[in-house]
Amino acid sequence: MQAVLRERRPDPAAWAAVVEVACGPPEDRWRARDALMQARFALAPHADRLARRLGRGHLGAGNASQWDVQMLALALAGTGDARAMPALRNLSGADWFLIDARPLAALPAADLLPLVRAELRHTRLSTPDLLRVLADLGAAAAPAVPEVIPHLEARCAYDAARVLGRIGPSAAAAAGRLAGFAAGAVRPEGPYGPEAACAWHGVRMAAWAHWRTTGDDALLRRACAADLAAGRGSRSLPYLADLGPAAAGHADAVRALTDSPGGWTRVAAAHAWWRITGDPEPAVPMLLADVDPDFDGHPAHPTPAAVRHLGAIGPAATAAVPVLVRLLDREERVREPWERKRILVDDDFTRALAEALTRITGTVPDATPPAVLPWLTGPGPEPVSDTGISPAPRLRGLFGWRDEH
Repeated sequence: MQAVLRERRPDPAAWAAVVEVACGPPEDRWRARDALMQARFALAPHADRLARRLGRGHLGAGNASQWDVQMLALALAGTGDARAMPALRNLSGADWFLIDARPLAALPAADLLPLVRAELRHTRLSTPDLLRVLADLGAAAAPAVPEVIPHLEARCAYDAARVLGRIGPSAAAAAGRLAGFAAGAVRPEGPYGPEAACAWHGVRMAAWAHWRTTGDDALLRRACAADLAAGRGSRSLPYLADLGPAAAGHADAVRALTDSPGGWTRVAAAHAWWRITGDPEPAVPMLLADVDPDFDGHPAHPTPAAVRHLGAIGPAATAAVPVLVRLLDREERVREPWERKRILVDDDFTRALAEALTRITGTVPDATPPAVLPWLTGPGPEPVSDTGISPAPRLRGLFGWRDEH
């Protein structure tokens, strides 16, 4: 079990052993749970075995049976296999859908959307993850707009606004409410209540979503200008990047933020500079300076964001190839996240590296782990280059996954 948790390219026999335990006696299945529900495409060779064991996912009595069904259903869904759908629907109907929903993103949208829409009619622990899955579908998530809009009034308002913005004009029904949030006239309920003295942290996201759904960028421009004038420009950098050349009037302010003492601000400013001006210099050396060649998964370091931004620049970022290759070639997974997240985090980081190298060099790296390769060569959601902003231009024949923010 430890081999698949620690090794980026484990022997196929290691995954076979995990599946054997998961499909074996009930008293042993718990040992496979953490690895199985993170595995995604690594389990594709075992999809038939998992589907036979899962059957139609009828829930027996007791939590143990429900945990087993959930484990197998999410493992099968992570391979993109729609045979997981009956069990997932049973779990949803039993209000037993409480864990990381990211594996669902591999399912075909036609199968995924009805399930997510049903889940979003309630507020559960999985709601933020489900909204993020929808955000990565972009305009294809338009049928879920009626289920997403009510979440603007709840604790997941920020995530709901992001989904609506990524859907675009088909979510224009939410424009009025988004405008109210963006202007500060109203705020979601949230943990601080509608009477909280501080401004809602999602004002910029609401302004961005209003722009994406209506085409009117006035509220977003106003929010960004206010941040820059108040010395809070770092908060608006992703949004200025998304505005691109339309934010040219703020280019000097963005350039100044590339000298920030904070790594996340430097990375966001370098990316915004490139998106606004189209000039990869000085963006590439600045981004490269914040790529830790020994990055080990610590969430406080902006290495994954810098990698994605270098990939977005493409061939002009050739100087980054050696360090990206070094990071991709490593045999051990990142160590920082706890075991229930480690495979997910490492696969997402490895995918970002492989996608960046593909964009820069024009070829898929030979070192791409087999479990990550389907994300680069198969159909899937649009690549997303920023934390909570719109997708990057589509990569021909490839796709990525948004970061964890």
